[in-house]
Amino acid sequence: MTTMDPATSNAPEMTFTVLGVLDAALHSSNVAGAVPHIAHDVVRKHTAINGLYIGLEDYMPLILGPRRVPPIACPAANTETSIAILTSVGFGQLTGTHYIEAARALKPDIVIGLADLIIGRPPGVKRRSKMVDRTHAYTQDTLERLYGDSLAESEKASALFFAPILPLDNTQQSLYLEDLEGEFRHRLFGLALYESASLSLVPEGLGSLPRLLLSEPSSPQDLLREISLGADLLAAPFVDAASDSGIALDFSFPAPSSAQHNAAQPLHLGFDLWSSVHTIDTSPLREGCACYACKHHHRAYFHHLLSAKEMSAWALLQIHNHHIIDLFFAGVRDSIQRGSFEEDVEIFNRAYASKIPDRTGQGPRLRGYQLPASAAHQPPRNPKAYGRLDDVVQKLAESESSVATPDTDSEGLEKHGFAEKA
Repeated sequence: MTTMDPATSNAPEMTFTVLGVLDAALHSSNVAGAVPHIAHDVVRKHTAINGLYIGLEDYMPLILGPRRVPPIACPAANTETSIAILTSVGFGQLTGTHYIEAARALKPDIVIGLADLIIGRPPGVKRRSKMVDRTHAYTQDTLERLYGDSLAESEKASALFFAPILPLDNTQQSLYLEDLEGEFRHRLFGLALYESASLSLVPEGLGSLPRLLLSEPSSPQDLLREISLGADLLAAPFVDAASDSGIALDFSFPAPSSAQHNAAQPLHLGFDLWSSVHTIDTSPLREGCACYACKHHHRAYFHHLLSAKEMSAWALLQIHNHHIIDLFFAGVRDSIQRGSFEEDVEIFNRAYASKIPDRTGQGPRLRGYQLPASAAHQPPRNPKAYGRLDDVVQKLAESESSVATPDTDSEGLEKHGFAEKA
């Protein structure tokens, strides 16, 4: 295995056992070892995806982490020796021992250390100190059991360890950071961060390490901002979200020169294929696009597939959208090498809209991890098919009031000869 030199600062290329990963680069998220909607052979033939982030509930990793990206909030709390995760069989606790055994057995290129994170809400003051203490203990135990001096060279793990940096101020995790700079430094090959604000807070002694950012950017502008702050490897969950929403991405970096002077009408980052304007549109998703989807199909066909809820619609869209994001990162690397990255970012921000179009159609069937966790006061997953008849009673009362009715009872009607037999 060829590894990056920990003493070099943000090396332009990190070479692992199988793949060369350039900086900056995207690592695609996946479900159960596969990119959503795309089979393994299609990934090999028709995409340029060269890295996967795989949570421990999945398999065949290049980058091994304990949680999905983006992470799922779990009802259970983390403990001194384990963290709460969502697996394919429900919520559970992932112990440090199990995680270390998995790292040894799966032999990933990168293993991300366990971190005591609070998902979905800010931690309290007392909880923050506990987060730091637990993460420090997780990291110390993992490093010792994977690369400890008591292990023979053949017993030491081959994976590169990326230490987690908590989404807290440096002062709140100062002791942990000091140990990362000192006692643990010779065993670290990178850092895993969970929000872009942490990129500017990395201590000087750790500044030369590659930075893997596991945040949730919602647009390419967010990716550019994170790269400018120092991120080397990034996640882009908005690509999968766009495919699920029936949106074809349509942007490039640097921005086309024709868009630089038209700031009053910015270019769209994508377009909604659910829209009826594509019903008879036989143009490709993007003019000149070399992806499989654009070479073989047109917008009207995509609109038909989505309307018919054909699974191939999302598979083809995923191929196209990943092709767009691959070209985007290739453009970013070229821009950095030319020394024009900051200028190109400014032009891109002026040329394109600030957000991806909103979803208008219905996406594919929800996967289990996309459903809200079962807990108290959770909204129902689906609207009720049946309910109380109070609204029906009210409607009947209103309809009866508009019909002419006699102001007497049945006996009075009989006296007047109503319903008498002949």
